[in-house]
Formats: sequence, C-alpha cells, structure tokens
Amino acid sequence: MKRHHPLPNLTALVPDDLWTLICPLFPPQSPRPKGGRPLLDDRSTLAGIVYVLTTGIQWRFLPTQLGFGSPSTCRRRLHTWQAEGIWQKIHTALLNHLASHDKLDWSRCSVDSASIAAPLGGTETGPNPTDRGKLGTKRHLLVDGNGVPLAVLLSAANVHDSRMLEAVVDAVSPVKNGRPGRPRFRPDKLHADKAYDMRRCRYALCLRGVVPRIARRGVESSTSLGTVRWRVERTLAWLVRFRRLQTRYERRADLHLAFTFLACALLCYRRVTGRF
Repeated sequence: MKRHHPLPNLTALVPDDLWTLICPLFPPQSPRPKGGRPLLDDRSTLAGIVYVLTTGIQWRFLPTQLGFGSPSTCRRRLHTWQAEGIWQKIHTALLNHLASHDKLDWSRCSVDSASIAAPLGGTETGPNPTDRGKLGTKRHLLVDGNGVPLAVLLSAANVHDSRMLEAVVDAVSPVKNGRPGRPRFRPDKLHADKAYDMRRCRYALCLRGVVPRIARRGVESSTSLGTVRWRVERTLAWLVRFRRLQTRYERRADLHLAFTFLACALLCYRRVTGRF
C-alpha cells in the first residue's frame, strides 16, 4: 500500500522566528500602476523557493495548492532577489544573529571544496577530472570551528582548489556581534588539506593575519581528515542533502549560487535552533 506523506505548510518551510529575523531584508512591494491582482507576499514566495531547494523538483511541478504561487513567480523572484543581493544578506543576517549569541567559533576555521555534475553546462563549469571529464562545478566552502558556513563560491570543476583560496577567504562577509568594535571577517587559524599545501597559499593567509594550518604532502596521512577539517566535509555533505544542490541544472552560475546561499542560511538557522 502506497503511503501518502503530508505536504509541508508555509510555517514549516519558513518558521515564524526565521521570518521575523529576515523580513526587513526584502524590498517593499510597490503597487501595480494599472491595478490588477495583488502581488504574492514575500513569505509565500520564499516558502516555494525553499520547497524547490529541499525537494529538488522542477519549477513546473511546484504544487500551487500549498499557497506558493505560480512557478514563474517563484522563479522570477529568485532571479530578482539574487540580483539585489538578498540571499547573501539573509546569510549574513543569520551569521550576525549567531555571533550575537556567541555561537561562532573563529579560532579554527576550515576550507575545502566538492564537485557536482552540471550536465547542462553554463558559466563556471568545466571538465571534472574526477568524473571522466564530464561537465561539473566545484563548490568552495569555508566554515567556522562548528561547521557553520561562513563563505561559499563556485568555480569550474577543473579549477584547482588552491587557486580559489584567497577568493573564498575574502568572500567572508563582515559579521557583527552586537557589541562595540569592528565586525569580524578573518579567522584566527585556517585548516586545509594537502591540495592547499603551497607556499603562495601560506603566504596569502599570513598577509591576511590568518595562521595557516595546512596538511603537508609526504608528512601527514591521507587516511584522516584531522581533528578539525572533518567539519567542513560534514557541512559539504549537509549541503547536498538539499536535493536541488546535488546536481546543478541552472546554466547561470549566479542562480545556482542563490540556491547555495539559501541552503547556507538554512544551515545557520539550524545552528540557531540548536539542531546541530
């Protein structure tokens, strides 16, 4: 007998406390000059985008009976909000909330990458050397000592990890902790695997005031992730639990990055609620 699982409601996809925190980040909706049907509210649209992110369904199969609005509305606002930087602002707002409750660990951060297939091609794709040269995208991630995502970037799958180290470190947004002083955006120490074992990587980190803790070739074993670096591997695995991120179907890299920012924000929210 086939089981029918209940469909989630808007509150389950975008909880009240999360919406209260991020609601001010969305631009106010202006009325249509020629009248007509009122625009769908931002929370319902956001819930539809979260539903696509978590389930991985195609836009045309988005169940409108849940109150999400039409697939074209959700997809259009995904584009618009990415162009306005809303997704990165949501991620930063949740990082600020974590910092204000002393739930960010800057003492030992980690960086790593993971490749995913991109069968439709597009920007920031290239032949994946670990997947028989098929088109792919590489996701570069920097996390704090607890595995909270601090920065994420995309590149072609054939770009070496070390080439993106400086960019991903500089991509960390300034985080405020609610107390007087400058925002924090540099870790004390940065742990990385042997792919980053190059003099220029260590020099770039030292220039930024970051102590490099990079595994050395021929010295450290490849069978262990170390006592710190396993956290970034775990977070990369958490990201692909969002089924839309398992394979890249967006030809535009900025749209796939929008989904990735949203996934990082949801992971930060799970940290706020104590779910990891």
